[in-house]
Amino acid sequence: MKLSEIPALLREIGVSPVKSLGQNFLHDRNLARWMVDQANIAADDCVVEIGPGLGALTEFALSKGAGVVAIEKDQRLVKFLRGRFADRNLEVIHADAREFDIRTLYAAARVKLIGNLPYYISSQLLIKFLEYPSPIELWLLMLQKELAKRLGATPRTSDYGALTLQIQLHYRVEYLRTVSANVFLPKPDVDSAIVRLTPRRERELPACNPDVFVNLVRLGFSQRRKQLGKLMRGEGVDWETIASELALNSRARAEELSLEQWIALTNRVAPIAPERRDHEPEEHFQVVDQRDVPVGPAPRSQVHANNLLHRAVHVLILNSRGEVFLQLRARSKDRHPLKWDSSAAGHVNAGEAYETTAARELEEELGIQTALEKIAKLPASDLTDSEFICLYQGRYDGEMRLNRTEIEAGRNFPPALVDTWMGARPNEFAPGFVECWKVWRERNP
Repeated sequence: MKLSEIPALLREIGVSPVKSLGQNFLHDRNLARWMVDQANIAADDCVVEIGPGLGALTEFALSKGAGVVAIEKDQRLVKFLRGRFADRNLEVIHADAREFDIRTLYAAARVKLIGNLPYYISSQLLIKFLEYPSPIELWLLMLQKELAKRLGATPRTSDYGALTLQIQLHYRVEYLRTVSANVFLPKPDVDSAIVRLTPRRERELPACNPDVFVNLVRLGFSQRRKQLGKLMRGEGVDWETIASELALNSRARAEELSLEQWIALTNRVAPIAPERRDHEPEEHFQVVDQRDVPVGPAPRSQVHANNLLHRAVHVLILNSRGEVFLQLRARSKDRHPLKWDSSAAGHVNAGEAYETTAARELEEELGIQTALEKIAKLPASDLTDSEFICLYQGRYDGEMRLNRTEIEAGRNFPPALVDTWMGARPNEFAPGFVECWKVWRERNP
C-alpha cells in the first residue's frame, strides 16, 4: 500500500493511529516484500503474524501460498483485514497477542512467525513467543533498533545483558538490516531493525538448568557495574572456587562472561548429572519372557543392546482442567532424546513391582506424589522398545520439581490438541508414548 493511499484509507475505516497500541503503519512495499522473503515461506507453512495493521506483510505472506493467522488487537483493523483478504487463506484473530495460546500452534506441521512488533510490548512478546520449547521454527521480526541490537549482542558491549543471554540460550539471532523511521506512518521517534531467530541445533550447547541460568543471569546484571563475586556471595555461591575451576577472572563483571561461560557457571551451581556416572553401578532391569514372566535381571546396556523383553511404566498426570502434562525428554537420554513423552516413565528394576516403579518414577522425575489408577497393560513390541508397559493415570494441580537430568522441559496440553499434534508432527514423540496415548484415548475419547 502506497504512502499516499494510507491517510484516506484510515479515514475511510475510522482509524486514527493510536500511540498506546504502537500503531505505525509500514508503507514501503519493497521493504515489506524483502522482509517476508527472509522467512523463506513455503506454501505448506503456517505463518503467524503479530500486529498485521493494514496488511503490509500479510499481503506478501499470502502471495507465497501459505496460510496466515494474524493476531490483531484493534477491532477496526480486524474488520478491514477480513474484508481486504476475504478470498485468501487468512484467519484474523481479534486478540491481544500477549494472551494468545501458543500451544495451539503444535497442531500445524511447520510454523513461522513474522511481525512488526509494537514497541511498547516488544520485550513481553519476545519472552512469550520465544518460550522454550516452541512449536515455531523461525521468527522474522521488526523491532525497535535498540532492542534488536540487544538480542544479538556480544560480551563486553553495552547492549549485552540478561535478555541477550535468555534469548541466545536457545536461539540464534541474526541482525539483518536497519530500517529508517521514514517507512512508517505516523513516523516513530526511532529507527527499527529486522532480525531473524532460529532454534539452536540439538546439543549445540551443553545442557543446563534453565531456571537457574535465568536467575543467575538476572542477578549478575541487576548491578552490571558490580563484580560478580560480590553479587554471587550474597546468594551463597562459592564464587572464588568456581571462578578458579572455570578459569574466570575473579573480578569479572556480568558483561564479561560469554554464553558458554554462563552455562558452565550454571552447571557448577546446579549440576545436571548424566543418566549414570561412570563409577556408579549399572541399573539391572527385570527381564521377562513372552508372557511377562520374570526370567532374571540384566544390566541396562545388555537389555537395550539385545532387545531383551523387559518391563516399563508410563504415567499420565492430568490437572483439574483436564490437561495432560507431557515431558520433553532430556538431550542426554540414550533413547529418544528431545522427544515428547508421558508425564513420567521408566523401567521396572529387578525385583520391583509395576506399581512401585510408577510411584518412584513420579517422585524422581516430577517431584510429586499422588494416587495412581492403572489404565491398561500394553504388550511388548518393536513400537514399545520390547517393553511390557503398565499405563497409569493420576490427578495433580500443584507445582512440579522437574528432574533436569531426565527432563528438558514440560507443559500441560489439552488432549484434543495432542491428537492433532501427533497427526501433524508424529516424529516429535517417543514411540512408546504414542502407543500409550492410543490406548489412553480409547478409554478417554
